Amino acid sequence: MNKFLFIPLLMMSLNAMAQNVMTPELLWKLGRVTPLGISKDGKNVVYKVTTPSVQENKSDTKFYTLPVNGGNPTEVKDTAALLKDKNSSPDGKYIVYNEEVKMENVHGKDFYPELVKSDVQIYDGLNYRHWDTWNEGKYNHVFYKENKEGAMGIDILKGENFDSPQKPFGGDEDYIWSPDSKSILYVSKKKAGTDYALSTNTNIYEYNLKTGKTSNRTEENLGYDTAPQFSPTGNLTWLQMKRDGYEADKNDLIVSFKGMKMNLTANWDGTVDNFIWSSDGEKIFFVAPVDGTKQLFEVNFPGLTNPEASGAITVRQVTNGEFDVNDLVGFSGDNIIVTRTDMNHAAELFSYNLKKKTWKQLSNVNTTIYNSLALSKTERRYVTTTDGKKMLVWVVLPPNFDASKKYPTLLYCQGGPQSPLTQFYSFRWNLQLMAANGYIVVAPNRRGMQGHGVEWNEQISKDWGGQVIDDYLSAIDAIAKEKYVDATRLGCVGASYGGYSVFYLAGMHNNRFKTFIAHDGVFNTQSMFGTTEEVFFSNWDFGGAYWEKDNAVAQKTYTTFNPMTLVEKWNKPILIIQGGKDFRVPIGQGQEAFQAAQLRGIKSRFLYFPEENHWVLKPQNAQVWQGEFFKWLKETL
Repeated sequence: MNKFLFIPLLMMSLNAMAQNVMTPELLWKLGRVTPLGISKDGKNVVYKVTTPSVQENKSDTKFYTLPVNGGNPTEVKDTAALLKDKNSSPDGKYIVYNEEVKMENVHGKDFYPELVKSDVQIYDGLNYRHWDTWNEGKYNHVFYKENKEGAMGIDILKGENFDSPQKPFGGDEDYIWSPDSKSILYVSKKKAGTDYALSTNTNIYEYNLKTGKTSNRTEENLGYDTAPQFSPTGNLTWLQMKRDGYEADKNDLIVSFKGMKMNLTANWDGTVDNFIWSSDGEKIFFVAPVDGTKQLFEVNFPGLTNPEASGAITVRQVTNGEFDVNDLVGFSGDNIIVTRTDMNHAAELFSYNLKKKTWKQLSNVNTTIYNSLALSKTERRYVTTTDGKKMLVWVVLPPNFDASKKYPTLLYCQGGPQSPLTQFYSFRWNLQLMAANGYIVVAPNRRGMQGHGVEWNEQISKDWGGQVIDDYLSAIDAIAKEKYVDATRLGCVGASYGGYSVFYLAGMHNNRFKTFIAHDGVFNTQSMFGTTEEVFFSNWDFGGAYWEKDNAVAQKTYTTFNPMTLVEKWNKPILIIQGGKDFRVPIGQGQEAFQAAQLRGIKSRFLYFPEENHWVLKPQNAQVWQGEFFKWLKETL
């Protein structure tokens, strides 16, 4: 071929590739990176890649190593020999692990052995179901045994109807060895039944192997105590929330030092996600939301006898940019290994040089795919709210955006309600995919978002239908003024609290929106209080129970701020999505909303996933979800 002809053809080919955009099918072909740690010899990062198969409706996982300074990955079959086993005692004599133990009679046949075909379940208190699973009388318990063949395990929670690891998401991060191998520390919420459903008071307990006795290391704290970890110099460290029942309280870093408990982040206006000690024990690096991103921070550990000494403790932001730092994997020289995402890229492994302040991407699991795509553009805007505050609004523009055209636009309502809206990458609510389908996405960091100070985060509690709703409208009204936004084609979408927001806005939007999509949203605050499994959440965020007639704050939640009371004003199409195994926002919420829409003659559709929980996890179900999502928008927007 003539070389002068070949170059234009090559450029045309590359340009054609660059015009591809993200699709639901492609989204579910991406590999999902999970770091496992740095190898014992310090030379490699060990990680796994999980890749869904839509055809087989399951996922495949492979394991890899990658040089800490970058290079080509190597697939490995077994990672056990590569990584330090955190569950092996430091002296190598014992192994700690967890198993489920049957502790209570629940089933009919437990009480009536002769009625073996009965399928009755009998409960005397709440916590009879959690997240997506019914309580069958089984509890997670921590065991240890000698590190030799045939050794018998010892249950350190023997006879206790409590969980460690915590349900539903706890794993072996909930228990650790002491540095001297003499004790095991574990996280547990030692409450049962209704008390369990009302409280967030987990504690860190220490079990002494020699005496068999257990002590509570955090007894004075009434909220969450989680993520125990020892410093290189042997100081117990953990995350703490102060208030019982408030799951989104400020998360602080606590260090136990010479009999004192030092709060290293008490005077810092933020909340900690996860942390890791520096190898010299002088600093803690942690991740926290800040201004619409998640960044790496550090706090020094002065080890003072007076922890209140002014200026002794300093929190400093280490990284900055339009991305999220997520997992903290470990250190290699001056580098810290982390995972990173942004709204256009799923998690990959990165190395950050703490001295040079430079980034290096290590893994490239999905790089080839992203390089073939035209990516969306994310813009940072600041909108003035009705109470005069500055609110960050992410605006995600379609690939190959043309400002001379007009685009249909979606207001994205984040769930939580206190979760941050950062440079995240979701395989469900994927803003890149929405933009790739030709929609501008408006994503406000409304009241309740972490990363804008504790006061901003807390303002949403007991005020679900108040200032936060005004924040949504301020965001969409401001962006709708742009000449490239088709203000006659605005949609409103969201899940969980975002679904509540959709239901609520549908009854008071004054014809701003042309269509709505709500996934597992709270439609009726009264029936939500009566059926959700974590009652502490509703108690805190709703302000109390619906029968507390003298409680003005709670009564406002069940009347003024109850989306069902606004149904007579619904006047636009609405797609309602519901998981059958969602016990957080139970099925009745979606059913009530759909029935109301149908009986009022509103164009509506009910998308029901019998085997999914608060999320859609199965690959084929996810494809249906995406298909129906965009089909609905095409029909109605």
